[in-house]
Amino acid sequence: MGALATAQLVAVIGAGAMGSGIAQVAAQAGHAVRLYDALDGAAEKGRSGILAGLDKLVAKGKLPAEERDALAARITVAPSLDALAGAGLVVEAIVEKLEVKRQVFAALDEIVAPDAILASNTSSLSITAIAAGLKHPQRVAGLHFFNPAPVMKLVEIVAGLASSRDVLDTLFATAEAWGKVPVHATSTPGFIVNRVARPFYAEGLRLLEERAADAATIDAVMREAGGFRMGPFELMDLIGHDVNFAVTSSVFQAYFCDPHYRPSLTQQELVAAGWLGRKSGRGFYDHAAGAVPPAPATLPAQPAPRAVTVEGDLGPAESLVDLLAKAGIAVTRSAGAGLIRLEGASLALTDGRTATQRVASGTPADLVLFDLALDYGSARRIAVAKADQAGDTALAAAAGLFQALGKAVSAVDDVPGLVVLRTLAMLANEAAEAALMGVASPADIDRAMTFGVNYPRGPLTWADQVGPACILAALDALQAAYGDDRYRASQFLRRRVAACRALHAEPDAGASIP
Repeated sequence: MGALATAQLVAVIGAGAMGSGIAQVAAQAGHAVRLYDALDGAAEKGRSGILAGLDKLVAKGKLPAEERDALAARITVAPSLDALAGAGLVVEAIVEKLEVKRQVFAALDEIVAPDAILASNTSSLSITAIAAGLKHPQRVAGLHFFNPAPVMKLVEIVAGLASSRDVLDTLFATAEAWGKVPVHATSTPGFIVNRVARPFYAEGLRLLEERAADAATIDAVMREAGGFRMGPFELMDLIGHDVNFAVTSSVFQAYFCDPHYRPSLTQQELVAAGWLGRKSGRGFYDHAAGAVPPAPATLPAQPAPRAVTVEGDLGPAESLVDLLAKAGIAVTRSAGAGLIRLEGASLALTDGRTATQRVASGTPADLVLFDLALDYGSARRIAVAKADQAGDTALAAAAGLFQALGKAVSAVDDVPGLVVLRTLAMLANEAAEAALMGVASPADIDRAMTFGVNYPRGPLTWADQVGPACILAALDALQAAYGDDRYRASQFLRRRVAACRALHAEPDAGASIP
């Protein structure tokens, strides 16, 4: 099926931020758009907001005035639902309450033509439940935009049990014609993004609750080593803790209290206090005018090592060998178990176990673990943790090594998986489970997470680049350390590792999990 013809009318119900944004996107694509809101004056206000935004683009020279005028002429306000009768596509973007949505869709079922498509912008409610009881449930599907709709590229095309393949294909093609990046998903709680993203917040919160590091340090490590645009606490403050906590709680309840999605008591306390983030002036950070952001914990400058011995293969951190040599540090290679030996310390990439555990199992007592980085060459910060058996001299030696490579170094407590590896392992595991359950294809899951929440890489592609066996080992170590089913590894991931081992090799770098 092709895209909806531009000659067809698009109706949008709900003139808040999302509805107005969707109306603007459809109008920019050439459709006549009718905007309706049940609240008196809301549709007019929504249209005025769209035009004000367009006027700013004109003032900045980013939009010709005549194009602004043509776009404005295509957006009209509908006085009632009956005025939407001629629409070929109706997009609902109202309050996230199932019964309210069902009432609206039942009314639309009687108003618009039987071949018109009815789409919901819901981010979490069941498309199947919204369509249940309608005369034409096959024409109902999810069309989930991300805020702000004119800017964000991703659109989730969500299939309910009754959704017609032709309807889904038309919505997919229409989203592409509107300049978006669509992905297919089935109607399961959270769809793709709101499900797979849960560990990004959850692991940050758990690290904070365990006093592994403060919020500013965890955020800095996730940005400057993990390559994320924002750390979890910055992002939660931006989203709003009331919204983020509600989504987590909703997904948790929808999956029958699966510990994978367990909400945080810390975030619940912020909501109870009214510390909702930027919109209330305070969350994890103080957002008052003039407030100084807290600095991440950073170890003081230490002397660079003159020489190191690299024992064995460093796995995902192998690029450090060339970086050390380029920094003028003499590097000797020898057989071994993946250690960097230098005066005063032995360094190893975290594998999910704590440094203290690894020393107890035979690793040298001066062990310092370092965290995963998206790219060790461009990373500006590295997190490290020393074993309880190691002294401060070992930590200082580790800091000197990474500082010689131009990195800031943050010491965190000796927690399983440190910060970046732990978070990636959980994101990849959730993505693997979503693929296993048929929520979406692996390619669409990765596409959704890069275009929907700006992850530096899709979690499944990133996991393949690190090595599925490394990710699985980290998950198993986390589950063993905590005794918590939250960290159980997906069978999708276990099968992937088993298949690779049967071939006596990890998958090629850049390969995506099938």
